[in-house]
Amino acid sequence: MAEYAPLPHIQDILNNLPTGPGVYQMFDPTGTIIYVGKAKNLRNRVRSYFQPSNLDPKVLRIRHDAADIQFILTGDELKALITEAELIRVHKPRYNILLKDDKHYPYIRVRTGDPFPTVEMTRRIDRHDGHRYFGPFTSAGGVRETLDVLRRAFPYLTCDREITGHDPRACLYYDIKLCGGPCIGAQTQAEYRENINGLIRVLDGHADSVLSDLRQRMDEAAESLDFERAAILRDRLRVVAQISSRQRLVSDVNADQDVIAFAQEGSDACVQMFLIRNGRLVGSEYFVLEGTEDENAQEIVENFLTQFYEEASDIPREVVLPHEVEEARIIEQWLRDKRGGKKVKLTVPQRGNKHELVELATQTATEKLNILRSQWATDTVKQETALREIQEALKLPKPPNRIECFDISTTQGTAIVASRVVFVQGVPRKSEYRRFNINTVMHEGSDDYQSMREALTRRFRRYVDAIENPTATAPGKADREETWRLLPDLLIIDGGKGQLGVAVEVLAAFGLTERVPVTGLAKQFEELYLPERTTPVVLPRRSEGLYLVQRVRDEAHRFAITSHRARRTKAGLASQLEVVPGIGPARRKALLRAFNKDIEAIRQASIEQLVAVPGITREIAENIKAALGG
Repeated sequence: MAEYAPLPHIQDILNNLPTGPGVYQMFDPTGTIIYVGKAKNLRNRVRSYFQPSNLDPKVLRIRHDAADIQFILTGDELKALITEAELIRVHKPRYNILLKDDKHYPYIRVRTGDPFPTVEMTRRIDRHDGHRYFGPFTSAGGVRETLDVLRRAFPYLTCDREITGHDPRACLYYDIKLCGGPCIGAQTQAEYRENINGLIRVLDGHADSVLSDLRQRMDEAAESLDFERAAILRDRLRVVAQISSRQRLVSDVNADQDVIAFAQEGSDACVQMFLIRNGRLVGSEYFVLEGTEDENAQEIVENFLTQFYEEASDIPREVVLPHEVEEARIIEQWLRDKRGGKKVKLTVPQRGNKHELVELATQTATEKLNILRSQWATDTVKQETALREIQEALKLPKPPNRIECFDISTTQGTAIVASRVVFVQGVPRKSEYRRFNINTVMHEGSDDYQSMREALTRRFRRYVDAIENPTATAPGKADREETWRLLPDLLIIDGGKGQLGVAVEVLAAFGLTERVPVTGLAKQFEELYLPERTTPVVLPRRSEGLYLVQRVRDEAHRFAITSHRARRTKAGLASQLEVVPGIGPARRKALLRAFNKDIEAIRQASIEQLVAVPGITREIAENIKAALGG
């Protein structure tokens, strides 16, 4: 194989890169930005992408697609960080890690700059308007629920009328006690602002102090025989107590922290944040990242930090992280500037309360990602979009409603297993998953091509048998045999041109070339190879079609690995029994069946339990006990 060398145009750029700090942009042949990065030394960082020895999967994809490079000198690392974050936000390059949703996240805005502040949800922040912002939240429904609860404790205006105190009558919200009625003079401006300040303090995590104030004011109202006022304060006290119970104390009473952790699977990652103010958990939000495949933990955390805090309204004194980040010093400086010059510290705890919070956030992120992936898998709109995109890209005669994917798993040519997974209308049908223990190459070393040939041959021979002998199937096996009678609308082979060639040969041998469309998926560049086509098909980086193809491939790989491990384990059990005198293949199989393939159960079994197994005599049972040490 010839050693990699950059295109002459790219090499000329690499030879003339400056050594200062800045931002670089990679462009594809259409002029689209595909990647944005920052560097303390532009020359060293950018040139590293084009070193033949750099075989990082993401780097390989970037340099494969890169047709041009541009750079911006920024003078220092902090400006490079800011410029990179802005360029990623605007251009959303396909090889950068991105917050998955394009929409702006919702915030709570308290219009403290107005004479009578209103409280509302917004998706836009203006840092210079004099108002207070809280968030972001991932769900508009969550914001509305929070505001509904807060309004019961701290009634506020929602109308746009000019407040003079002389209106003839108030609106309905005054009658149902969700507004104090400053429009009719039932509440002074000072009283209204005191109410709003209480709401702000609760959002800031000071619910306990608000409770103390409410109790004192309720007692004072009762002592002065103002029982109506005391009753109103009592009701507010109950609501704030509910809010306070939700904001459980999770840290030191003075703690002002954001705790961040994440879970990753394939190209998706879910970041979980705990927002802790004054030691209380005031918010728990999750954010989805995409493009995280082949990225390390440092890159994922750093990219989230710069994208999230670019627009965040509230920056704490401390950000608690699961992993160190390379640019920690620069990010701390950037966050300090955004916090008005107040110090911000990035912490990676190894033990204690903070470490436990990171662990809890990690578990929460894992559970949330599993739920999200299940939801995505059952989203019929996305499934239909994905199938249509695949049909158009591969020029299939119809949407690939039934997809079969084959993968091979092996360790140094031993215990080779092929897996077949089936997706129907974009959803995995696990009842039709099948594994093939590969036998033809067990003594010839690892041969993925021959293994794939055996698996596909066995699959389509079963199809032919099922079609030619439809009545040969035993009644109880009809449902299981149906999986062989159905041909896929698309056959995906995990591998490039070589594996695809094997599949084409097998299909031709069974006369199925025209009936079964086939493609090979090369993992390195996520390219789809087609028979008799020299150039591969590349689905758009963030398309539903690519996501489905990746999911099918990942599921085939997972199932193959699981099957391979099970076979190795079974082989290990068998090998332990092979040394026992009197144990041959039939008796070994009987023992494994009787004790559910559990060698420990066989070891702990009594002589009587062993003798109960067909073919095991008392002498052989004693040999088993002696050999296994039971």
